[in-house]
Amino acid sequence: MSRSLKKGPYTDPKLLKKLSNLKPEDAKVIKTWSRASVITPEMVGFTFGVHNGKDHISVHVVENMVGHRLGEFSLTRKFISHGGKMAKTQAKGAK
Repeated sequence: MSRSLKKGPYTDPKLLKKLSNLKPEDAKVIKTWSRASVITPEMVGFTFGVHNGKDHISVHVVENMVGHRLGEFSLTRKFISHGGKMAKTQAKGAK
């Protein structure tokens, strides 16, 4: 559910403060735990280390990501595969 237009998008003030001190040309990863922060146009070109609950996943922000949240690009669950006899036979066939 989106935030009210009156309030505007939420971006962590601490994160904006970190951004103001850096330039996009710097190859520094900005670590953040704020997965709920909305990506703004000022963030384009930066690399963020977004915490997924275990470690920080590097997310390089491009223009198409503006308006999305940082947490959308740092998955918290790792899909391995479904088990079963059929999956085993398909895996053997692929090799």
